[in-house]
Amino acid sequence: MAGWRRAVELAMSDEEIATLAALSRSRTELASRVSRAQMLLAYRENPSFCAVGQRLGVHHQTVQRCVERALADGPLAALDDRPRPGREPTITPEAKAWLVSLACDKAKDHGYPHELWTTRLLARHAREHGPAAGHGCLAKLVQGTVCKILGQEEIKPHKVRYYLENRDAEFEQKMAEILCVYREVEVLKKAAAKGKRRGKPVTIVSCDEKPGIQAIATTAPDLPPKPGIHATFARDHEYKRHGTLSLLAGIDLLSGKVHALVKDRHRSREFIEFLRLIDAAYPPNTAIKLILDNHSAHISRETRAWLATRPSGRFELTFTPKHGSWLNLIEGFFSKFARSVLRHIRVASKHELRERIMAGIDDVNRHPVIHTWSYKLAEAA
Repeated sequence: MAGWRRAVELAMSDEEIATLAALSRSRTELASRVSRAQMLLAYRENPSFCAVGQRLGVHHQTVQRCVERALADGPLAALDDRPRPGREPTITPEAKAWLVSLACDKAKDHGYPHELWTTRLLARHAREHGPAAGHGCLAKLVQGTVCKILGQEEIKPHKVRYYLENRDAEFEQKMAEILCVYREVEVLKKAAAKGKRRGKPVTIVSCDEKPGIQAIATTAPDLPPKPGIHATFARDHEYKRHGTLSLLAGIDLLSGKVHALVKDRHRSREFIEFLRLIDAAYPPNTAIKLILDNHSAHISRETRAWLATRPSGRFELTFTPKHGSWLNLIEGFFSKFARSVLRHIRVASKHELRERIMAGIDDVNRHPVIHTWSYKLAEAA
């Protein structure tokens, strides 16, 4: 005669109990893990397979297997399925390595007109050329399997992520020069706040051009928002182009005032006209320090010839390193101006666009914002 089944004692640490309690309430864990965590916690309170099974709505043998595995492997290990043998993989590790190596090449390097692989094209190429390379298991390779293999290796050959190569051997030195100028701005601000004068007057202007501002006209009137009907302005998809303009601007880092010039182009002659504008904005005894990028108009023979006509010490130019225009504070102003004034702008002519841009600059100058640079500024001390 069979005897009664005896309750099995399941010992768990406080840390394991806390982990199981968190898992039993989880809404993101696998349902099987949540269910097993609940079984173990319920069995700890009432060590009866049948009682736990009735409480949780599962068979008592399911509870028994879970508890026995917890005793053998530990409570946390009992939450996961045991590894199953399954079918032997048909694609060999060598074939997978060959496929991944292939994905790291460009499709055009293998005779295709495509620049990059698509998973469908990669699967087709593997089916056609894999057996000849000694990987007959790839003869029936499908696109889904390619996605799984590449996903395991975290390879995405159909995507491009851009990077910026450092092509300036003196990048750190030139960046340090820019940071020293920004440090000087901080010193001048503190001196002005205390009412101190520091010899010859100095101003520092961050300059650049924003080319290609499009003068676009609508072909039908914009429709205003209507409550309960549509919440936004409605605009016809068709438009008419009137050309582009370039904004040449410089922001005084001590006062926040923006000097601006709007032209059809941004050659040396336009840049020299912009320099004349800045020259006329400050007293003759003021030293003007400009922060510029390496645009050809900034270093051209015409620009250098005009600067040579100015009194000694009037202009001092500091250039950002190549691919380092982000070090120029005016870029932040251009970004803000584009988002606030130029975004969605529609005009009837280039003349109207020029007027709207200059009106936007005047609005900025009515409430000037003094821009401050902080990145790595301590290193310039």
